[in-house]
Amino acid sequence: MAILRQASADVPSTERCPMVDFVNLISGKWAIPILYRLIVIDKPMRFSDLQRAVAPITQKELTRQLRLFELRGLVCRTVYAEVPPRVEYEITALGKTLRGTLDSLADWMRAYGDRLIRE
Repeated sequence: MAILRQASADVPSTERCPMVDFVNLISGKWAIPILYRLIVIDKPMRFSDLQRAVAPITQKELTRQLRLFELRGLVCRTVYAEVPPRVEYEITALGKTLRGTLDSLADWMRAYGDRLIRE
């Protein structure tokens, strides 16, 4: 608890908690798996390949999350003028900066996930 108190003491009480903004950024059941898959693969992915990689996500939910990430500058969407049209998604340089944070979360789950109560 001393560490928590120290961290709290370093942040003025009037300052907005950065964790609230982070949670809003990655809110949604599928946000982290989508971002992490794009970061780890680190190359353009077609929608259907990404959907398979984070199954069982629905097409509607994947579309919604990708649009949000594109608006926030975390994912780049490229449409190719082909028949049929080809659309690819790729993590941006800004999105890649989340790598360390998401790696830490993945490491934590590998280390302690079995201790968590499962539904």
